[in-house]
Amino acid sequence: MPYKANAARRHHIARPKRRVTNWAAYDEALRQRGSLTVWVSDEAIEQWKAAPRTTPGGQPHYSDLAITTALMLRAVFRLALRQTEGLLASILHLLGLDLPVPDHSTIARRARTVTLPSVPRSSGGPIHLLVDSTGLKLCGPGEWLIEKHGTRKRRSWHTLHIGMDAGTSRIVAVTLTECGVDDASQVGPLLDQIPGPVASLTGDGAYDRSGVYASVYERHPKAAVVAPPRSDAVLSDTAATAPSQRDRHIQMIAQAGRMAWQRASSYNKRAGVESQMARWKGVLGGALRFHTDQAQTTEVAIGVAVLNRMLDLGRPNSVRVA
Repeated sequence: MPYKANAARRHHIARPKRRVTNWAAYDEALRQRGSLTVWVSDEAIEQWKAAPRTTPGGQPHYSDLAITTALMLRAVFRLALRQTEGLLASILHLLGLDLPVPDHSTIARRARTVTLPSVPRSSGGPIHLLVDSTGLKLCGPGEWLIEKHGTRKRRSWHTLHIGMDAGTSRIVAVTLTECGVDDASQVGPLLDQIPGPVASLTGDGAYDRSGVYASVYERHPKAAVVAPPRSDAVLSDTAATAPSQRDRHIQMIAQAGRMAWQRASSYNKRAGVESQMARWKGVLGGALRFHTDQAQTTEVAIGVAVLNRMLDLGRPNSVRVA
């Protein structure tokens, strides 16, 4: 255990206990996430084949809806492209639908150009946005192959940045960048994907940057930024006359302590986006299987659609147990 020599002097916080009040409904929703009950609407059947194009070039056979359906099945059941083709053909056969099935090469090629599914927008008033990032490994040699034969190229990963609505737990914004991109630099692109007003943006210490405050103020002047200042943070020159949001955070931490600041600023809500990251890797895995940037962007958008769809089936209502 790291730092076990200082364990007696550390501040120990008991882990809170929570109880799910709608366990029966939530348990049924969890089972529905693995159900193979599939239905195809009349609108989907009509839109399965691609509309004829009026510009020069070959005619597409499958619409974006057909390709998106195949990609969602692939993501949910973690299948290879050929197995995805077989599963989709089996489903259409069992439903008695005489629809063509895109082959694995077509699915891989169209993944680079397919129109991405729109991210559901939050309804109601201004949203409280929770932001965080995680690494997704790229396809490459497995651990056994590296240990046995080595590898000629360095293994790498991409960084997934998400913005989650704290009220609905839905992912409303997402970007995918190289591994060396700073988390704070993606606040602007995430906010640009949200057409409605934003009440607050909450992130960890990586978002304690002047650029983050500037990006939020530029798009939503009345929005609050909740990010823990560094331990050596200092007040600005105008803190005495016109304190900024960051100045008020530093002053409250100095007066009441960091734990009191977390409760007062609702910083603890950020745990929701960490749970979303764990849900992503538990359901979809921790790696990207496509090899091109365009296809990987599509893969991430499909993952967002899958997790939001699963959330629509049901979510737990938990209360804290004293």
